[in-house]
Amino acid sequence: MNLRYQHEFPPKNIDLGALAALIGRANASLSRYDGLLESLINPEVMLSPLVMKEAELSSRIEGTIATANEVYQQQAGEKFEPGKDADIQEILNYRSTLRNAERSLGEDPLSLHLLRQMHENLMQGVRGQDKNPGQFRETQNWIGPRGCTIKEATYVPPSPLVLKELLEQFVNFANSLDESLDPIVQAALIHAQFELIHPFDDGNGRIGRMLIPLFLVRRGSIVSPSLYISGYLEANRDEYYQCLENISGKGDWFGWIKFFLNAVVKQSENNLNLVRKVIELYDRKKREISELLHTDQAIYIVDMLFDTPVFRANKLHQRLNIQRQRAAQYIRSLKDAGIIVEIRPSSGRTPALLSFEDLWKITDRQ
Repeated sequence: MNLRYQHEFPPKNIDLGALAALIGRANASLSRYDGLLESLINPEVMLSPLVMKEAELSSRIEGTIATANEVYQQQAGEKFEPGKDADIQEILNYRSTLRNAERSLGEDPLSLHLLRQMHENLMQGVRGQDKNPGQFRETQNWIGPRGCTIKEATYVPPSPLVLKELLEQFVNFANSLDESLDPIVQAALIHAQFELIHPFDDGNGRIGRMLIPLFLVRRGSIVSPSLYISGYLEANRDEYYQCLENISGKGDWFGWIKFFLNAVVKQSENNLNLVRKVIELYDRKKREISELLHTDQAIYIVDMLFDTPVFRANKLHQRLNIQRQRAAQYIRSLKDAGIIVEIRPSSGRTPALLSFEDLWKITDRQ
């Protein structure tokens, strides 16, 4: 027997008192991580590889198998088979959708228009682009093994006839600033409800995961949408889906909130350690490259390595606006020192493909 949408929202009478200690831990962990983010001098550069990693991991939950490294390779001109190209585009769409939504929510509250806009951006030019990008579904959908019928489904979302009412209710709750409800708990409710409504024909999981950090930024719990919780959800995928199913199957919001709070604790701590390692690597490479190249442009080279960790050899002279010969000297010195690694030699007019491997050694452990 499949599960159907049948719960009220927002839920009432959840025993949050039994979760008080865990709520405190989640807020403390998130606060420590946010404090580190606020101390970053150039967050766009420092967090760039982590934003891409989050896009990779959130897309992986939906079956995408491309990596952040391959995304950078493609952007540097590497060719992949069509299936891989499609996966890479999904990751790039995720990143751009998150960034655009962050800008929009900096000025306006969450709206049905913004949700449609996010979905249209996410599905642009990728698999699923035939599934009404930017439009809420008008037919009944269901979740289950590929090719299953509605009777074989594990979960059946609400009818499209009640979708508009549920979405308006959802948006009103997401925009409410109820000081009596902890922001992380509210984020948990928002994510679960969005997934259970399942308002689009495709892409619901990724949109729902984006809403978590976006909401926490809006509530002032974190300075930028950089929680990157998909790492935990991907590693605990079965429990993640089971907890969501238990809401409709058993009305178990308590179990879901507990899972979500543990996810925030664990991922905040992981992210804190990850960003610390990135900062340490950045400072170390800034000193090394300065001493190695004896140039006041060392800082710009370091910035390039962090926001474009896979690049063509000609990228440096374009980025720094210096002579090709000088850039080639820098590249040779960086390769000889082991700071960058050649992963594809030059061929004809195509420059060598280079990689800042030390950064991957950190981010691939997320």
